Amino acid sequence: MPELPEVEVVRRGLEQWIAGRTVATVEVQHPRAVRRHLEGADHFVQALTGRTLAAAHRRGKYLWLPLAEPDGTPSGRALVAHLGMSGQLLVEKPSAPDETHLRARFTFADGGRELRFVDQRTFGGLAVEECARAGGVAGPAAEEIPPRLAHIAIDPLDPSFDVDAFSVALRRRRTEVKRALLDQTLIGGVGNIYADESLWRARLHGARPTDKLTGAQVADLLEGVRDVLGESLAQGGTSFDSLYVDVNGQSGYFSRHLAVYGQADRPCPRCGTAIRRESFMNRSSYSCPVCQPRPRARRS
Repeated sequence: MPELPEVEVVRRGLEQWIAGRTVATVEVQHPRAVRRHLEGADHFVQALTGRTLAAAHRRGKYLWLPLAEPDGTPSGRALVAHLGMSGQLLVEKPSAPDETHLRARFTFADGGRELRFVDQRTFGGLAVEECARAGGVAGPAAEEIPPRLAHIAIDPLDPSFDVDAFSVALRRRRTEVKRALLDQTLIGGVGNIYADESLWRARLHGARPTDKLTGAQVADLLEGVRDVLGESLAQGGTSFDSLYVDVNGQSGYFSRHLAVYGQADRPCPRCGTAIRRESFMNRSSYSCPVCQPRPRARRS
């Protein structure tokens, strides 16, 4: 599933190509694409036609573009997108052939490039939702945000991310540190790939108890998270196949720089020990046995 860097790359593309444009027509070509829009496909089309899409926003792995009425006043609603496992928001010339898994198409009043929602596995979706004023979970920032996204924490690349509040909340969780990193109510946008990479940089095993972390370890972990996310973002994200692309259909290249994720039995870039793979929540975790020793089991 796309994580923070991949979704942020898409957000930047939407900001460049779509923000400020007025929707002329909307075509819904598969009902699952708008299943989160409870009023149905026809209402989805009516809610967007003639509206202007404002600046693109992201919270965790969700995207939204506020809508303006034809007279330019804010409508208090937004187009919300979740890419799921295979969703893509592509900007295409109107003359470009339809993609095999095209689910929705947006044309614009200026006659320029279209916005297309393509989703092979149909786990993603679009909806028009009301927005409300909400503060950030990990900081004091407030913005107009769809209410169902308000529980998602601000991500560590956000200027308003509160480091002290995160440190306190993390050590109060009494869980394993990797589980905490994947908790979107604690820290937004981090998924399995970047959790493993961040833990390797901080020299922490994912099973280490959060309530036993020192202040220095939390600082190292947060530094690792920020560095990994920032470096991946600079590379356009991590693409293992053709599903994870930006709005122009281009893949990211951070997969070439992964230290541990997907590197089972290959040498650790730091010490040369073979990377291990372990089962974790129906997924896989990757770590170095020397750099990231497994913590001792808690005593009863």
